[in-house]
This record gives sequence, C-alpha cells and structure tokens, in this order.
Amino acid sequence: MVDTYHALDKLDKLLLQFDIPAGQVKGNLLRLALIDISCSATENNEKLEFLGDAALRLAAAEFLMEHYPEMPLGEMSAIRSHVVSDRILATIAKHYHLGDYLQLSKSAQGDKAGTDSRLADTLEAVLGALYLSAGNLSLIRPWLDTHLERLTNELKTDPAKQNYKAALQELTQLHCKALPTYKVVEISQVHGDEERFLAQVWFQNKSWGQGKGRSRKMAEQAAAQVAFDDLRQALSQPVAPPPTAPPTAPPTAPPTAPPTTKPTATEAYQ
Repeated sequence: MVDTYHALDKLDKLLLQFDIPAGQVKGNLLRLALIDISCSATENNEKLEFLGDAALRLAAAEFLMEHYPEMPLGEMSAIRSHVVSDRILATIAKHYHLGDYLQLSKSAQGDKAGTDSRLADTLEAVLGALYLSAGNLSLIRPWLDTHLERLTNELKTDPAKQNYKAALQELTQLHCKALPTYKVVEISQVHGDEERFLAQVWFQNKSWGQGKGRSRKMAEQAAAQVAFDDLRQALSQPVAPPPTAPPTAPPTAPPTAPPTTKPTATEAYQ
C-alpha cells in the first residue's frame, strides 16, 4: 500500500524545483502526470500529455511574442519547433530529475532506448497538470521562461540549429494534411564547401524554394526557410468561390389553343 505522507512529500519536493507552492497544484493531477501508460491502460498521463503539449506551444509562442516582437514569423516558428522537440524536452526533464518520480512498468524500465521519449512525454503531462490546476499559464511561465530564453539565445547565435523543416511541416499539415518533399543534389565535390549541396522543397507538384549548404541537412533547412514565407502567404489566401451562372428566367408555358366546341346538331346541318 502506498504511504500517502511520503508520496505527497516527494511531490512537494518536485514542486519546489519549479518554485511552486504545493497548495497551488492539484495533487491528484500531478500524481497522474507521473504514471506512464506502461503501468496502467486506464489511469495514466496520456491525456495530460496531450493538454501539456498545447500549453507548451502556447507558452513558447507567448514568450517569443513578448520578448521578440520584431522577429519574423518564420523564425518564430522554427525556434518554437526546436524548443518543443522531444530532445529538448527530455533535457529539461532531466534537469528536474523527472525520471526519479515517473512510475514505469518493469519492462519499460528496461527499455533504455525509449527513455528520452518518455521523459519528454512526462514533462508535457506535468505541464498539463499545472495548466489545469491554475486554469492558465501562471504556474508554467515563471520557470519555463528561463529555459526558453536560454534556448532562444542559443538559436539566434547559431541559426543552423533552427528547425525550419519542422515549422514548414507543421504549416502544410495544418492547412493541407500533407507533407513537403525535398530533392537534394551534390553540386560540389569539395569537402567542407559551404554550398556543396543544393536542396529544393516541393509541395503539391510545385517547387517553393531552394537552398544550399555544406551538408544535405543544412541545404534542406535553407530551402525550408525560403519556402516557409511563400507557402504561408499562399495557404493563407482565401479561396475564391467558383463563378456563379447568371440567373435564368423561369420556363414559360407553351401557348394554349382556345378551347374547341363541338357544333350542335342544328348547326351541323345549316
């Protein structure tokens, strides 16, 4: 049987890492956020993870809008895609030692390859619990902004890390439920050449941009950056309704002949 006192004490210690007083968070939600689906098919953190993913994206968007209002939308989208990636979330989760609090089945404990993915999911579930407890981002932004600021500064000083491919993928999936494709060719045989590879972005049978880079990945990122703004503008244009045919006059009935009457017997012999 679980020792409730020590269980709550452990959760209080977790909240202290976020500088959140224990009384501001609903304990049942936080406990649920720390139960992996491998432990229970009915009581687990999947739904909180779903909500936390949305809360995380909103918090990142608010942060960028408040601190970098002049930043182009394409750069904002690329930075947000980077900071909400599983790799970054797992790093933040490790910073708070979430793995020490997560309940896993024995089989999941042995799955070392899935550790980072589970930690990222758990952090999102914790965000979901915090959001539901407050009804807003007030329990999230104060500690998350520190990480967002550090990550954004790193990306601004090293644009190669910005994930324009992910931002473009989100854009096309949102509007068309489809993904762009890339065609990459090697145009230089010189190792280390900054323009060794040329990449083109194709979407719906049309090329939307091209870019060059010293690696295939960097060339694709450069092409995605070019394509993002053009595609965003194109996809945001309202679709013109099909032309309507001019109204037609209602059909007229054919003229009717006057009624005929049969002659009377008297008239017939006159």
